[in-house]
Amino acid sequence: MALDPIGAIQGAGNGLGVQGVSGTGYAGGTGKATGTAGIAGAAGGNGFATALTGAVDDLQSLQSTSNQLAVSAVTGNLDDIHKATIAATRAQITMELVATVRNKGVDAFNEIMRMQA
Repeated sequence: MALDPIGAIQGAGNGLGVQGVSGTGYAGGTGKATGTAGIAGAAGGNGFATALTGAVDDLQSLQSTSNQLAVSAVTGNLDDIHKATIAATRAQITMELVATVRNKGVDAFNEIMRMQA
């Protein structure tokens, strides 16, 4: 089972070097990320980037699984249609989460750029 993107983002740490938390998937999957992102520059400063990259990779995996199950459902090779529905919903919600995190990051960058030196 793929890493839970919500758990991965939560596991990025809170900027104070706190260890990550476990995330539980909304469709029953569980994931655990151990983020160690500290104050800028501490521990390499790439814990959040690693967690975000993992979430994007997981999104691609969820979308691929969703597409495979959808094809199986359309061709009649899928016995349990609920699997396809759950996979499609997980992919959609994860996409919304990743897009929201991206938008918040862009907003934060724009806000920083508007600050006076």
